[in-house]
Amino acid sequence: MHKILVFGMTENPGGVESFLYNYISEMNLAEFQFDFLCNSYEKVAYEDKLIQRGCKMIHFTARSKNYGKYRQEIQTFFGNHGKEYECIWVNVSSLANIDYLKYARKYGIPKRIIHSHNSKNMDSRLRGVLHHLNRLVIQKYATDYWACSEAASRWFYRDSLKDQVQIIHNAISTERMQFDPKKRQQLREQLGFADSYIMGNVGRLHFQKNQEFLLKIFASVGKKKTDARLVLVGQGEDEEKLKKLASELGIEKKIYWAGVQQDICQWLSAFDLFVFPSRFEGAPIAALEAQANGLPMLTSKQAVPESCILNENCKRLSLDASVEEWTDTLFQMAETSKREEKTVIRQNFIKGGYDIHTEVKKLEKLLCN
Repeated sequence: MHKILVFGMTENPGGVESFLYNYISEMNLAEFQFDFLCNSYEKVAYEDKLIQRGCKMIHFTARSKNYGKYRQEIQTFFGNHGKEYECIWVNVSSLANIDYLKYARKYGIPKRIIHSHNSKNMDSRLRGVLHHLNRLVIQKYATDYWACSEAASRWFYRDSLKDQVQIIHNAISTERMQFDPKKRQQLREQLGFADSYIMGNVGRLHFQKNQEFLLKIFASVGKKKTDARLVLVGQGEDEEKLKKLASELGIEKKIYWAGVQQDICQWLSAFDLFVFPSRFEGAPIAALEAQANGLPMLTSKQAVPESCILNENCKRLSLDASVEEWTDTLFQMAETSKREEKTVIRQNFIKGGYDIHTEVKKLEKLLCN
């Protein structure tokens, strides 16, 4: 039995949380024991499901809430239990805090993995400075260097480490996200959008995800396509600002703010088109889940690399393109694009290296080495 300590789960079921859940759900848990460090006493994403699979959740005080208590709890935990683990796997979007790796080294965890899940700073300027300082010393504390994409690797690691970096694809189960016509009909009727053309987006309401631009595009699309509706799945610090903009654009009655949702497949099945204009990403799970559902998708070139475009009904546009160009492309896709067939989707994911059943075997080997 390989006992692995994992950091990366928060209360928000975002990309990192989904990545961890997707992989661990498919792993051989007769050979692996996963214990999760959770920097909150609130229940984290997928907690009940992970506990059902035999995982252990270890809650402690958030560093930002009470640093003294956080440090005492973390040090006590590693001092009492560190030697029980053969590996710590730290999944983060920034190197601003590498305490877990430092304590893991101090208390004798031999394999220490740092895993990059983003390609730019999405936090404060201070955290950006801390990231770059820790980037200079990360090799003192980590033994293994992982990233979800080449861009995420460059954000975390200096050139001297690039040959040691393992790219771990954000693979998913296409079966779990497969289009469900019954869920589609049920949710569309519930929303009052049964006969509408629904454009959707899934992601934190945050500068990175660029929903401000999406609202401007949708306002323009709505002038040409009067049955168009927009559904935003997620929550975040920009919510009130975005609602104010929607009101200023006169589109507030055509938008449904869904908040955080657990059954993402249901929402994707209800959509007719997925729009993803993020300013930057690591390797976006939301875009992959939309493709697994077969949805036509328009994404920014800055968010989704060409290697993550798996289905033929997906297109990329630069954020440098005008609102008018985005509008024209969306209108054209709304008129011509159809959902991809599930048999084609599975083959596309296997070929692209994003099928969870194939990729999980590679991850298991890396954890054991």
